Amino acid sequence: MAAIRYMVKDTENSIRFYTELLGFELLERWGPAFAMVGKDGLTLWLSGPNTSAAQAMPDGRVPESGGWNRIVLEVSGLEALITNLKQAGVTFRNEMLDGVGGKQVLIEDPSGNPIELFEAKS
Repeated sequence: MAAIRYMVKDTENSIRFYTELLGFELLERWGPAFAMVGKDGLTLWLSGPNTSAAQAMPDGRVPESGGWNRIVLEVSGLEALITNLKQAGVTFRNEMLDGVGGKQVLIEDPSGNPIELFEAKS
């Protein structure tokens, strides 16, 4: 099994974001700081500030959310989804791009982790 771990600032906010806005299912919850959500075979681990994964590294760096590595969710009806997410107050990093392979846009979860929404050309 493979999973992706995202460092999050608030686990409860992140669970709501992924389940209510992006259609993930809550798979497991371990205390207030850790949860697993899943969608279409993808398992995403949401690790809050009090988890072992958030501990400082030996060189002093602290794991944090954000960056540019991201999960890609393949969707249909991207333009309608963008409208719904904007109405819900979701943060967008860019406007929708229409490229060779399809349309895409980058959004952020409540902790600033990027998510690419991608609709392939038919």
